[in-house]
Amino acid sequence: MANPAFDNAIVLSRIAFMILGYVTGLILGQIRYSIPKEINIGSFIGNIAEDLRLNFPQLSARELRLTSDDGEQYLNVNVENGILSVRERIDREHICGEATVCNIPFEIILENPVVVYRGVVEIVDVNDNSPTFRDTSFVLQISEAMTPGLRFPLENAQDPDIGINAVAAYTISSNEYFSLNTQRTEYGVVNAELQLEKPLDRELQSAFQLVLTANDGGNPQRSGTTQILITVVDVNDNPPVFYHEIYKARVREDAPLGTLVLKVEASDLDEGLNAELTYSFSSFVPPRFLQLFSLNPYTGEIRVEGELDYEQANSYSLNIQAEDHGSPAVIGHSKVLIEVIDVNDNAPEIKVKSFKNKIPENVPPGTMITLINVIDRDSGENGQFLCDIPKDTPFSLRTSSKNHYELITSEPLDREAVAEYNIQFVARDFGLPSLSRNKTIQIAISDVNDNAPRFSELSYNAYVMENNAPGTSTFAVTATDPDLKQNSYVSYAIQDDLIPNFPVSSYFSINSINGTIYALRSFDYEKLKSFQFHVQARDAGALPLSSSATVNVIILDQNDNAPVIVSPSEKSGSAATEIVRHSAGEGYLVTKIMATDADSGQNARLFYQIVKSTDPTLFKVGQNSGEIRTARSISQSDSIAQTLLILVKDNGQPTLSSTTTMHITVLENITENVSENVQSLRSSVHFTDLNLYLIIMFGCTSALFLMIIIMLIGIKCKQSMSISREYNSRRFCYNGGDSRATFTRRSGMEETLRYPGTGRMVRVPEANNYSVCLSPESAKSDFLFLKPCSAPIDQAH
Repeated sequence: MANPAFDNAIVLSRIAFMILGYVTGLILGQIRYSIPKEINIGSFIGNIAEDLRLNFPQLSARELRLTSDDGEQYLNVNVENGILSVRERIDREHICGEATVCNIPFEIILENPVVVYRGVVEIVDVNDNSPTFRDTSFVLQISEAMTPGLRFPLENAQDPDIGINAVAAYTISSNEYFSLNTQRTEYGVVNAELQLEKPLDRELQSAFQLVLTANDGGNPQRSGTTQILITVVDVNDNPPVFYHEIYKARVREDAPLGTLVLKVEASDLDEGLNAELTYSFSSFVPPRFLQLFSLNPYTGEIRVEGELDYEQANSYSLNIQAEDHGSPAVIGHSKVLIEVIDVNDNAPEIKVKSFKNKIPENVPPGTMITLINVIDRDSGENGQFLCDIPKDTPFSLRTSSKNHYELITSEPLDREAVAEYNIQFVARDFGLPSLSRNKTIQIAISDVNDNAPRFSELSYNAYVMENNAPGTSTFAVTATDPDLKQNSYVSYAIQDDLIPNFPVSSYFSINSINGTIYALRSFDYEKLKSFQFHVQARDAGALPLSSSATVNVIILDQNDNAPVIVSPSEKSGSAATEIVRHSAGEGYLVTKIMATDADSGQNARLFYQIVKSTDPTLFKVGQNSGEIRTARSISQSDSIAQTLLILVKDNGQPTLSSTTTMHITVLENITENVSENVQSLRSSVHFTDLNLYLIIMFGCTSALFLMIIIMLIGIKCKQSMSISREYNSRRFCYNGGDSRATFTRRSGMEETLRYPGTGRMVRVPEANNYSVCLSPESAKSDFLFLKPCSAPIDQAH
């Protein structure tokens, strides 16, 4: 029948323990709770959020979760309000056995960032069990010859409770022959022995019935009883005596079955059957001990019978007895204490508490990736261990607390170099031989847009043939990006450069996807030979990166310009005229054809040839120089008027050409000086820079000497007037429009001359026309007299 007062006491004690545990946790600065055992499922333990000073919304947002080192989830936490409650029935005896202190450690893990809080729930024992004896009564046979002071071990009462709630004392019913002697062992167990106080006399009293009471130390106190039935017998008055009251032995936990632990031995002063002994475990030895050890009844050898485990029990206490064969039999008692030696039979256990299997490559060094808990159930050096990871990785280990390790980044990461890591986490203990365990931690590196697109070349040369068709593909650039997905998608664009005062976009367009460049207009090599612009490659990252490359566009020449004959000029509409003296010999330089071609290279390489002439044998032209020379001496039979048709052609494909007509007059009485001076004047039209500077200088000084020159010309003309009349028909004037000896100066309009092979253009100003007037006496003088050229003199006058 239930006792209400007792139940109320239990409830009050549980509440007291909870309050005490909460206050203790605050004082110690750690999360620590105390609850009584066998508390109901769902019972309140504490509020983690309040104790850790966390806001309720943080619990769910940061993925709060609770773990336990032993893997059994006795506790539950509500992520909405932080209340810690009982999840499963807590059996203290099952969890901690006979341990004085029973704790359930747990960990609270919050993500983003990872924070680990540790806590302990202490299971406080409640005195809810009464001491009990295995049997309601047991029988002792004591010889009447036993001397006072002899002790008889009694059966220990069992109490599942621990500490002060376990068996604390024994009492025996009052009598004059026996007393109770109690002794607490080093393991906290109270043993009771029945001690004979005065000699027995079977004839006076042959039996005794005593009540043995076991009391615990709880509040309220609980007790249990058993009856001791003592029979007084005669004979066999010497009990067996062990050589040691307590035997001690040590055995390794990995000892194989049958290993000898120790040998006990007793002696009996009697003789015959009364001295023959049999060894056995007393009835007080727990049955589970009998599965681990065996006792040979004849030799007293104790051997290992089952598998020992230091982690379950590190010592055993065995009550043994030696019984003689007398009638009645007399029993001697002793105790065997066996210490189990720890052996390194447990490899470290690796538990991953928090894990990020994917991290961005731009995380800074020191970022925690994984939280690892390592446990070794051995003791001493066997339970100490060392953890390590490979050195050739950008990760390292950092100890956060006892047996907890943080895997952190130690160097910058680069996904383009290594996209995934398989980290071998190894835990190795210090035992001999050492045991180890490893765990592979896979870490994937996610991409970050940290690489700009890279062109295959920093500078490209694009060759475009002039007269190209607009809209055709001319070139293609390529850029690559080692990033992934949209971070690697490259688009192309032409930057806003200027090509002679016009934007690049008016000349070229680019395919933004594949980098193909298209010409939007046709190019003319003679107007634009080369230029450059820049192409940008840009990725599609959230923060896009870009790079640029230079495109050098080189326009290739086509033969689309025919040669232009510069000298002799035919602007006046009539063919050029040259005069050759009759006495000219073979190889005499008559004149030089000068032509230019706006093209370049082979397209501007010119060749000269006579395609038609009055006398094909009289003149020849230099194929490359354009010089017209006499092929032979001029004879009397040769015609005075010779006509040459000169062809100038380039070396392009197809060939383009131009022609000019040359009239050559053969005169007999022209002095060589006149001819040569005329030749000199003819060739002087081919200006060089020096010629141009000299002309300017002479033009500046001409104003100073103009009057002197006019006076000299007047005097000279008067002296030779008569002679001039004789040669009036032979007086000639070289007009600037027809002669290469003419110096021209134009106002308002300029003529541009292009000289082949030099790449230079000379602008010749339109000039006032001057003529060269020669007289018969000029052959005797080195001076040439210039005067304004008048209208041609009519030959009829």
